[in-house]
Amino acid sequence: METSTDTRFPDHAPACAALARLLDGVEDRHLAGPTPCPDYTVRDLLAHLTGLTLAFRDAGRKALGPTTDTPPTNDLPTLEDDWRTVLPERLNGLVEAWRAADAWEGFTRAGGVDLPGEVAGIVALNEVLVHGWDLARSTGQAYEIDSASLEATFSFLEPAAASAEAGDGPEGLFGPPVRLPADAPLLDRVIGLSGRRPDWRPGE
Repeated sequence: METSTDTRFPDHAPACAALARLLDGVEDRHLAGPTPCPDYTVRDLLAHLTGLTLAFRDAGRKALGPTTDTPPTNDLPTLEDDWRTVLPERLNGLVEAWRAADAWEGFTRAGGVDLPGEVAGIVALNEVLVHGWDLARSTGQAYEIDSASLEATFSFLEPAAASAEAGDGPEGLFGPPVRLPADAPLLDRVIGLSGRRPDWRPGE
């Protein structure tokens, strides 16, 4: 496999590692608890992550099929019993897939939507990073994420937020953006652009 050395494209490894570090801190008592995603418990969020990491791994590989062709539904995902083993493996697979030089070239598919590879790769990073924050916040853990991943995700979310605020598009990718001052921590600004309150806590 030829590995990409194009610095225009981010490495998914730091964000995936940040998410993987959280998994040991997820206790069974957390699973029924709320998350910043209004319709998801922690259990549902973990199930969503096990599904999206598989889908975006296959999108990176351009292994198109049921995992990439199925559009999102309103049904809540089901968490596999072996998620503590499966999710780290899928995170590793996603990282490896998007390190391939041709992952970012041409077109691929995710959620039943055809996308340029370079867009799908950023969407995958955004999903892992934002939902990693969701999981950390829902389970009372610190979330340590690298600046390069944050900068790439901010650049991805900012245009959608600006369009939403101008009335030229939907209300952000995940909800109405929450703007923070320019001197706020970059993580908080990214989370705000994703439609979440950076100060969210369980029970609020």
